[in-house]
Order: sequence, then C-alpha cells, then structure tokens
Amino acid sequence: MAHFEIIVGSVLGATEYVADAVLETLEKCGMQGTIHLTPTLGEIDASRPWIICTSTHGAGDLPDNIQPFADALANASLNTTRFLVIGLGDSSYDTYCFGAMKMQSLCEAQGATLLAPPLHIDVLNHPIPEEIAAPWLEKQISAQYLEA
Repeated sequence: MAHFEIIVGSVLGATEYVADAVLETLEKCGMQGTIHLTPTLGEIDASRPWIICTSTHGAGDLPDNIQPFADALANASLNTTRFLVIGLGDSSYDTYCFGAMKMQSLCEAQGATLLAPPLHIDVLNHPIPEEIAAPWLEKQISAQYLEA
C-alpha cells in the first residue's frame, strides 16, 4: 500500500485543512499518509512520494513552519523522490503561489521528480481550497501518477 509524506507550509491554517483533505482522499483510495505540520528532512522518507501543500505569505515567502525544511533541501539528494505540489495563494498579489513555486524548484534542483503539473489554488475564487484539492488528487491517483 502506498504511503505518502504530506508536507505542510501554513500561516493561517487553510493549508492544514487542505492537508487533512489530502489524507482523507488518500485513505478513500486505499492509501496512507503522514501529515507533517513542522516538517524536518530527517523525519520525512525521501523514498516515499511527497505531497507538498503550502501557502505563500509576505513578499512571496514560504511560511515560517516550512522554511527550515526548505533550507535543508539545499543539501539533500532527492533523486528517488517523487512529488506533487498544491499551492494556495491570492491572485491579487504579484507573488501568487510563489511559496509553492519555490518548493517545486527546490525539489527539482535536488533531483526530485514532479509527478504532475502543480495545483495552484486561488483563494479569491475558491475560499474553501480543499474542495479543489481533493478532486484534483483523485484525478492524479486515477491517472496512475501516484503508483507506489
């Protein structure tokens, strides 16, 4: 059974709701997941697929809780890591979903493989982002992007 590492970057909590919906979707599809609200590279299995759920704050910055994890990625080898990205943002800012884009770039720079184009959710149009994230993830699973 596939087991996913769900890595969360959140300031106000909306991304945590998305992570909960991601876990529920995985379980509904017969898979497992572990949510990491204060992720550290040492506790996350790089051989398992990752689902990175992050918002953006400030001037395109990562949330404080995920920044140390992002910093640690600079020295990591992720050649066996496969991942998906779900970003939350507000399109009225010119830094829309920059947090998600940064995490994607960091992972790819260290050799990780992006399994599908990232999902960027505009909270202006979708104030309950988990309603967009869950069906998107189901589609990725049904498209067999997430085979164990």
